[in-house]
Amino acid sequence: MVTIREARENDVEGLVDLVVRLKRLNSEFDPLFSARNDCAERTREYLISAIRDNKNHLVLVAEDAGKIVGILKADIRERLFYSPTIEGAIVDFYVMPEYRRKGLGRQILDKAIAILRERGAQLITAEFPTQNQIAINFYNKMGFRPLVNIYAKET
Repeated sequence: MVTIREARENDVEGLVDLVVRLKRLNSEFDPLFSARNDCAERTREYLISAIRDNKNHLVLVAEDAGKIVGILKADIRERLFYSPTIEGAIVDFYVMPEYRRKGLGRQILDKAIAILRERGAQLITAEFPTQNQIAINFYNKMGFRPLVNIYAKET
């Protein structure tokens, strides 16, 4: 049975692998998402910082018999110019392939939304590469809609 809970610092090593997998997957959608050589080290620092600052971040893990099989990281942001004013932005979300299409993603997302609401978020957003059709389909199914476009040009 899979358990979904907030991450602890001793989860970080197991989470690094999932986030690095996500970042490498993103490079398949666009070469501007090519993972850096120090991606694992940066991920470790990023996750430790987020877990320690649970006022501004949420890190959830999905765990099956002691093995971490999913992660969701969200940031709580103030929207300076718009209402609603507090946003819960899902910035990293990855479920191991063998656990997909079984409702786990929905369970993790539902738990994240509930916790983010408790922490003041009035709007939940999700960020992912534009060409990630799997994510587009998932979030559309969960009732999300497109909100902003970001365009890039290498210099």
